[in-house]
Amino acid sequence: MSLLRRLLSQSSIIFGARLFGAGLIFVAQALIARLWGADLLGEFLIVVASVNLISVVMPLGFHTIGTYFAAEYRARRDRRQLAAFLARAYLHVGLTFALVVLAGPWLLESAGQGGSTVARHFLPVALLALGTAVVYVNSALLIGLKRPFAGFFADTLLRPMLVLAAFLLVLVLAGTPDAGFTLMLWYIGLGYVAVSLVQLVFVLTSLPRVEDVAPPRPAESARWWRFALPWVLISIATDFFFDIDLLLLSHSLSHEDLAIFGVCTRIFSLASFGVAAVYAVTLPDMLESEAKADRADFHRKVGEANMVASLIALTLFAIMAVLGPFALMLFGPAFSAGAAPLSILCLGLVVRSVLGPASLVLSIHDRPWASLPAIAVGLTCLVGSNWALVPLFGLLGAALAALLAMTVWSLALWLTALHATRVDVSILQWFRTRRAAAARLSRRPGL
Repeated sequence: MSLLRRLLSQSSIIFGARLFGAGLIFVAQALIARLWGADLLGEFLIVVASVNLISVVMPLGFHTIGTYFAAEYRARRDRRQLAAFLARAYLHVGLTFALVVLAGPWLLESAGQGGSTVARHFLPVALLALGTAVVYVNSALLIGLKRPFAGFFADTLLRPMLVLAAFLLVLVLAGTPDAGFTLMLWYIGLGYVAVSLVQLVFVLTSLPRVEDVAPPRPAESARWWRFALPWVLISIATDFFFDIDLLLLSHSLSHEDLAIFGVCTRIFSLASFGVAAVYAVTLPDMLESEAKADRADFHRKVGEANMVASLIALTLFAIMAVLGPFALMLFGPAFSAGAAPLSILCLGLVVRSVLGPASLVLSIHDRPWASLPAIAVGLTCLVGSNWALVPLFGLLGAALAALLAMTVWSLALWLTALHATRVDVSILQWFRTRRAAAARLSRRPGL
């Protein structure tokens, strides 16, 4: 099988698993809303958002660079450096977990959150954060070591299966919804720690497969930190944008409204897979053009990717505007209030696609730090917009605030990429490329 066919085959399987896992989470959340009520679903979404944000910090950015360095050390046949990197990443997770367990309750109490959902279920939340952080590191390393299925399936497939299985089990064992919710969190936390340890075995058994012929060198700690520090901030703000938003909104929306908005964001995330797939497919071609210093070809590929991504985003916006209300009704009649907010959020997907993959292009040009000011502007806009719009318009205000923040963020990143790399990453690049091609064609002799 050729490399291209193998990559397409693996990508299709992984993408299918991701969609299947997202579907399982969708079913689990719908059942929680139907059988336990929207309030408990809102609490569950707060727990998930908190776990995501805690766990993404625990490796201190080493999970964001694990794939890169695992692949590099494998290619250089440098098992010592890989083992040193691996040990450092897991040490970070262990130390930060101890810090979370020891200082977490005190920090929550000091912040006036002693009675919050996270504080009332602190230990299972901490266990789930530990399992998630270990899986993040495991997955990054396994992908770099060319074991993508072992890397991806824990988070994309096994975690959703665990959530649904835990919910169905406690329906039989627990007498009340509140007791069932607590028991479910314990099952999910302990279960995911077990999943992470099994996946860790795959990592450790993969290590001896890397040859050890490179000359001994001191651990490249300074180099690891130079890459890790900006990417942990970028990862928190981009991959977990709506987790941050849900925690911000938990102080201004009821648990029922929070559950409705949370479901809308999950549907939005599912829709965004289609756009993310476009850039995932075209990234190798962009890297190849950049390596060859072929600026015209690089611009053409960026423009084509944006055109396809924008068309997909417009299609998804239309689909969600029509079918979104029916999907929301699966959670209960109260969730029909999320139809308009869902459409507004999906409009944000169009904005992001039109303005292009600025963070990706900045990273290709080895300037990931350049994204941070735009990210800060976007998050500041989110906080301010929530403060101004949510008290007046409720759910609709939350969606408008998110749309405004995504727009400001995307515009700031576009301007940053244009200034730092002299590359227009927006859809305008496609029109320029088409116009230039038409001009060249018109100048051909005999035409």
